[in-house]
Parts: sequence; structure tokens; C-alpha cells
Amino acid sequence: MPPVASDATRERIIDAAEDCFGRFGVAKTTVEDIAAAAKLSRATVYRAITGGRDELILAVVVRDLLRFLDRLTERLRAERSVPEAIVEGTLDAVEYVRGAPTIAHFLVPEAAGHMQAAVAGAARHVLDLCCEYVRPHFERAQRQRQLRPEIEVEGTVEFLFRIITSLIVMDRGRDADGLRRFLRTYVVPAIAAEGACR
Repeated sequence: MPPVASDATRERIIDAAEDCFGRFGVAKTTVEDIAAAAKLSRATVYRAITGGRDELILAVVVRDLLRFLDRLTERLRAERSVPEAIVEGTLDAVEYVRGAPTIAHFLVPEAAGHMQAAVAGAARHVLDLCCEYVRPHFERAQRQRQLRPEIEVEGTVEFLFRIITSLIVMDRGRDADGLRRFLRTYVVPAIAAEGACR
């Protein structure tokens, strides 16, 4: 039986994949490219990443997502009101993804087919990860009657996840202040309790 790859080897391969995706784009990156960048054999890469390239794409996305979610939770703790947490948290997410070369490469048309194949079975996992990080903040807000009483926390997180995705994919060219106005006008009232919006 071949030896199981260590966590350090797996991280080395994911680092190499992130670098290759940034340099060549997702569609043009091969496992051979990644193995060469990691200075490992193809066999070692396949032992460490049994799902091949699709698993590597997802691993890079999830790792970047975790980095962002760590930052986002700190941001949410610092905000004084639910409306501002919604606005600034959403703005932070949009700016982060637009400015992250790794994620940005996954959103260009030439990568769409590859990205779809890689994450089709893992969309629930990604959404659950977002929920895990953000849920405590919305649960606390609901206990404090800062959220509309009829909405569910899980649905609220999914709604914001979809809003963030659409703002990234369909950029209308708004600057940060324009995006804040849009969010305060249309998104905040859908989530925050009436008294919290004032």
C-alpha cells in the first residue's frame, strides 16, 4: 500500500495549485504544471489529492474562503449595528473576492466549465461553511430582535451568499459608496428589523 501523503505535502501541492491557477488560469493548468511547481512527481500529487484537478480547485477555493471568513468574523464583531454589519460585511466580501487573483480566475468565462465541474457537488459544503462562521452573529441579532422576526437565520445567510455572488458576477460599476447605498436601500430592509434600520 502506498504511503499516505502528509498534511505538509498536501499544503505544498495546494500552494502550487494556487500559484499555477494565478499564473496560467484554471482552464490551462494541468496536474503536470502543479506537480512541477510543487517539485513533486505526478504520482505523489495523485496520492495526496485523490480527486485530481477538481479537488485541487475546490481546495484552493475553500482555503481562500476560510481566510476571508476569519477576517469577516472579526469585522462583524466590530460593527455596532446589524444594518452596518450587513452592509460592511457584504462590501468586504465583494472587494475581497474581486481583489483575490485566485478566486477572480474562477469567475472568468473560460474557467466556468471547470469551476462548475469542481464545485457542483460541494456547493452545500461551501454554503454550510459560510453558515458556520456567520450563524452565531445572526442568531445573537435575532435574540436581540435586530432581525425581522419571520426570517430564518439559515435562509438569511443563504440570501446574503447569493447577493454577494451576484454582485461579483454582475458588476454594475458602482463604487464603494454606491454599493453601500444599494445595500442599505434593498438588502438591509429584507433582513434587519424595522427599528434596526433607522
